[in-house]
Amino acid sequence: MINRILIRMKVVQMLYSYLLTRSRFNIIPAPDAPSRDKRFAHSLYNELLLLLLDNSGYRITFDSDNILRIIAPERSKSGQPYTRIAAALSTNDELRPIITAQRSWIEALTPLRGVYSAALKESAIFKEYMRKRTPMEIDDEARLWKNLIRTVLLRDKGIDTLVRSNPDFTINGYNEALRMFDATIDDYADVRSSLIDARRSLGTSLDKAYELYHSLLQLMIDLTHIREIQIDEAKHKYLPSHDDLNPNMKFVENQFVRAIAENADMKAYLEATPISWIDDQVTLRHLLDKIMESEIYKAYMADPVSDMEKDSELWYALFKNVIADSDELAEALEAQSVFWNDDLAIMGSFVLKTIRRFAHAGDDLESVNLMPKFKDIEDERFGPRLFDAAVAHQQEYRALIDSRLEGSTWDPERLAFMDIVILETAIAELLNFPSIPTVVTVNEYTEIANYYSTAKSGQFVTGMLYGIINQLKSDGTLVKE
Repeated sequence: MINRILIRMKVVQMLYSYLLTRSRFNIIPAPDAPSRDKRFAHSLYNELLLLLLDNSGYRITFDSDNILRIIAPERSKSGQPYTRIAAALSTNDELRPIITAQRSWIEALTPLRGVYSAALKESAIFKEYMRKRTPMEIDDEARLWKNLIRTVLLRDKGIDTLVRSNPDFTINGYNEALRMFDATIDDYADVRSSLIDARRSLGTSLDKAYELYHSLLQLMIDLTHIREIQIDEAKHKYLPSHDDLNPNMKFVENQFVRAIAENADMKAYLEATPISWIDDQVTLRHLLDKIMESEIYKAYMADPVSDMEKDSELWYALFKNVIADSDELAEALEAQSVFWNDDLAIMGSFVLKTIRRFAHAGDDLESVNLMPKFKDIEDERFGPRLFDAAVAHQQEYRALIDSRLEGSTWDPERLAFMDIVILETAIAELLNFPSIPTVVTVNEYTEIANYYSTAKSGQFVTGMLYGIINQLKSDGTLVKE
């Protein structure tokens, strides 16, 4: 069964990958051996990127130690087009050397800001943007910025004079800079397919987790089959021993393995999704050697009594103590799916629960069902709903996180991106799933932070979430306990 613990992990994984793609700007590097046109074009191109940032409410400062800081706007107070494009640009590492190189441009904008900001807010384009008050599609944001740059900002007298004061100014370079700016913005805006891919990847990763559950059960069947082949080969070797000719068949006749192989749910799943370890002979034989060397196996083989309960307990003990933690299994799982080693702990726990079901079934083996993929329809919908909420409101959740960081001891510049993604997902759960208690959300995402991020991430996520919960409760946004 895929439970909500695993679903949360999957949503964080997919959101992390998706936002990395979303935040990756294709900033065009300076040309080699540039002509005057190209030199001016690249300079103006960089200036247009900074102009976009400036008109989104971001402020670029250098402190007394000459350390660059990009201060994000408070969305509710800035009155600026706080778009996802600007937010992503502000976090791009390639922007920092550009800012340093264009420091004189930034300083020259300061006395002009009041005029061109007022012109921007009076423009028909901006007023239409403000009227919508709902999150735009990324391609709409791209059109907004391309239009604002051309029809408002570059037509401002002060900015136009500043642009033309560059001794390298050329009309060809001017037009090329606009083309480069458009290409960068359009490249970033081409995310519709990446969002679709991310949603599809979430579903695929959950399908693969459920496949792992069956694959681990199939592993027991295939290990038994390999041992059966070994016994048969020993009987037919040139000089078989007495033990070769009279083997102990208890392991290969294990009732639990036979019951799994004949289980209706297992057969139905394998018919739809064929799974086999037989082609991975190296893994099977290494695991089988470990099994046969274990005291668990030796004690089982020496016991003359054989029944379903004891046969099930053998595989419970072998899986828990020999197979699950083996390097051989870890390498094999990594080769089959990038997700499976992360999924092993949870899916392994359901394998153990399944073995227990068979152990206690007595003679009524046909009534034993394998774990369903999801407990109920709510769990099935939980992952997609959580992912969609985190994506749709990511900008708001990031602003909420940033507001909590102001005045704190945590340096926003040094935070792991994974920590931010974990917090955004947790906030999405807090605000969109009223039936989940806040303490459950805090505990679950603290554990995810401890597992996926840095040594201090769990402590950071816990502190941030409780601060955010208190803030949301105080303003009436969050009403649950």
